[in-house]
Amino acid sequence: MQIIGFSPFGYEGSLVTVEVDLRRGIPAVDLVGLADNAVKEARERMRAAIRNSGFEFPPERVLISLSPADVKKEGAGFDLAIALAVLDVQQENGASHTSAQSENNSADCQILVMGELELSGKIRPVRGIHCAISSALENGVRYCIIPEENAVEAGAFTEMNISTVKDLTEARYEYMRLSAECAEKKKTSADERFSSKIDLFSGADEVEFAPVVEEEDFAFVSGQKELVRALQVAAAGGHNCMVFGPPGCGKTLALQRFPSLLPLLNGKDAAEVTRIYSIAGLLPPDVQLVRTPPFRIPHQGASLEGMVGGGIGCRPGEISLAHNGILFLDEAAEFRTSVLQSLRVPMETGKITLSRAGRHTIFPAQFQLLIATNPCPCGNYGSPDKVCLCNMKSVEQYWKKFSSPLLDRVDIRFPVMGNAVSLVKSRDEINRHESLSSAELRKDISRAVKTQYARQGKKNSRLSPEEIQYYCKLSTECKDILEKAVEKYDFSARAVHSCMKLARTIADMAGVFDIREKDLEEAIGYRKTEGSIDICFASL
Repeated sequence: MQIIGFSPFGYEGSLVTVEVDLRRGIPAVDLVGLADNAVKEARERMRAAIRNSGFEFPPERVLISLSPADVKKEGAGFDLAIALAVLDVQQENGASHTSAQSENNSADCQILVMGELELSGKIRPVRGIHCAISSALENGVRYCIIPEENAVEAGAFTEMNISTVKDLTEARYEYMRLSAECAEKKKTSADERFSSKIDLFSGADEVEFAPVVEEEDFAFVSGQKELVRALQVAAAGGHNCMVFGPPGCGKTLALQRFPSLLPLLNGKDAAEVTRIYSIAGLLPPDVQLVRTPPFRIPHQGASLEGMVGGGIGCRPGEISLAHNGILFLDEAAEFRTSVLQSLRVPMETGKITLSRAGRHTIFPAQFQLLIATNPCPCGNYGSPDKVCLCNMKSVEQYWKKFSSPLLDRVDIRFPVMGNAVSLVKSRDEINRHESLSSAELRKDISRAVKTQYARQGKKNSRLSPEEIQYYCKLSTECKDILEKAVEKYDFSARAVHSCMKLARTIADMAGVFDIREKDLEEAIGYRKTEGSIDICFASL
């Protein structure tokens, strides 16, 4: 069998062929193939693990080749693959034979091997298992040996013959068993192997929700009925949302409960999120598939690299970790201007391209942006019962951090005023008169999401300009309303499309086919606050 390793880099990673050759000379282990320090150190770990596991290490000079040679090999996941390749060649008892040259139908039988070795021979878990198996399946590999601790992560793949092992002895046994099993099966042609792309995860027709956690239930958000309605519309259509108001008015409280409004991810979206978290090493050991939409809240001191990704191995940043989920920027004006502006392209394209050392990778970054901010540095600008201590220049500078191009990509802009009196009411009074629970809010969201995926296969916020004209048709009366709003509020072309998409979402929530006048008027109300200082409480 041909042993395949995996080098994690970016979203795709690279499959690596591990070959071993024994030759005459002073006993030593040579490693070629553009390996980093972690891979080079595998020589010593592998040698000690083989001897401590009761196997005989080859007395000849050992040459290990990792191909393709021009791809940088990174990480400690090659230890087990190299050890099994050495033991395989040692068993052949021929210094002139290599694992790639053996007449054991290696061209048709490939096995993915990943794991880090301890000196005792025990195998440690590695990151990127989900990504590695996904790439292996796409390239026709149907066998793999992985650490026992990564078993749950790999369990989502039913098309892969997976063997989990805890030490080198067990790994050697499984390798021999799979080699014999592969040899008995009929060989498949290369065309069949590489043309059969496995679609492991298909979309789901039903909209499912996770159980509501009490700490995330909107039933406890009092005195903010209009804000809750705006967030419900945002959740139903996947629209970006900005909430601004004085300190203590309930912005963060409401936005932190936003995940309770989101349906669970379908199979395809969940697989993408799971792959990203596996690459980042953030996948919990007991989670097989991440179905809960991510909810990322980066700190205001986050760097540009931390937000967009990069560094060693091109790890995903916050915008990719929020893929198919939420990126919540609390106190957004405190973020660096460069960090805020870096969101513009991913918000438009749904992906981010990272380049490092002559290589590049493309991470998906289709996130929904939530922004919470104060209206000025002191927080009291526009508040009727408080005094703002900021001069006009400082307020203008405060809002310039966002820039009009960034704000233009935010569909819903909602001003919030404090309502401390509502906190005096009992929970029964709140539930009876003002607040809707997350379970009640989910009914309209579920209806809208089902309608959108049945109609166009995606949420309304992701409609292209051509699709907007087709799916968001307006009546003559609605066109007149929108034309007057464009003249009154000086809407940009993107703002006009934003209003149409919002109106389409509101109509979907109501279960109606045509966009009504009141749907469009509500949409314009969410959008009419335009950028810079004019955004502050212009709708009041």
